[in-house]
Amino acid sequence: MRDTWNTEQAMRSMEIMADKLEVNWVTVAFAALQDHPQSTRIDYESAPTVTDEEIRLAIKKAKQLGLKVCLKPVVNVRNGTWRAHIHFFEMDVPCEPKWSDWFHSYSRYILHHARLAEETGCDLFCIGCEMVSTDHREQEWRQLIAEVRKVYSGPITYNCDKYQENHVKWWDAVDYISSSGYYPVDAWEENLDRIEPVVRSFGKPFFFMEAGCMSQEGSDYLPNDWAMDGAPSEEAQDAFYRAMFTSCEKRPWVEGFMLWDWPVKLPSLEVAPRTGGYSVYGKKAEATIRSYYHDKTKMFKEETR
Repeated sequence: MRDTWNTEQAMRSMEIMADKLEVNWVTVAFAALQDHPQSTRIDYESAPTVTDEEIRLAIKKAKQLGLKVCLKPVVNVRNGTWRAHIHFFEMDVPCEPKWSDWFHSYSRYILHHARLAEETGCDLFCIGCEMVSTDHREQEWRQLIAEVRKVYSGPITYNCDKYQENHVKWWDAVDYISSSGYYPVDAWEENLDRIEPVVRSFGKPFFFMEAGCMSQEGSDYLPNDWAMDGAPSEEAQDAFYRAMFTSCEKRPWVEGFMLWDWPVKLPSLEVAPRTGGYSVYGKKAEATIRSYYHDKTKMFKEETR
């Protein structure tokens, strides 16, 4: 949300995140809007999208904290439709909204922020998030990646949606395969079994560009349902993280997690445990994440010593 990142509150929130979770990366994620799923105009210059200056401030703060930065521009739909449903006729039809028009607008948005990622020295750039109905447009995605590489010299990833890892055919064009790890608490092993052949066949590093669970009853079994109406439950959220870390620890090809999410505005520690949502601040899962990251960071330092 515009004018929320350029505040002392936002800077302090990032400091607390780095300290409490012992993370070594942060994703600076933000969204532009299109009016409806068949709109071909993506507006990233108007509110509520954060400004370039706010993005620069967030990146600068992260680097001051010793964090590596992934810049992640996302598209949302103003009418509330999930971005996975952005779709057009498979061939350009006169007088109808077109894939070519949409990708022209989307490329303008992504290339603007790829240049910003280069300018600010971001360590990773994500070219898209959960664009399920666009994934099959292989030629357009390959062209966009080629254009991004002309203005951004760092590694590139694409964040596919859950269950879509084996449907993207152009993983060879990016540097990292990444996906949204919103898998049920009891289904991690079967999904990792499904993802592993994809990672092996393309020979690319893999990580979860998003992974998380709300602190609400039932969310551990349906972690992608952000509209779930359940009573607050730290236990459900913590169970999800424990299951995810335990299963992924057996798979050395899973190289990390970007956890969803950490808010700019933190509640008081007295209130935090009683709130739902994906934030782990002040909840049981916070300690679980800290312990896991602490051990992994310590191991990495020992291996590279």
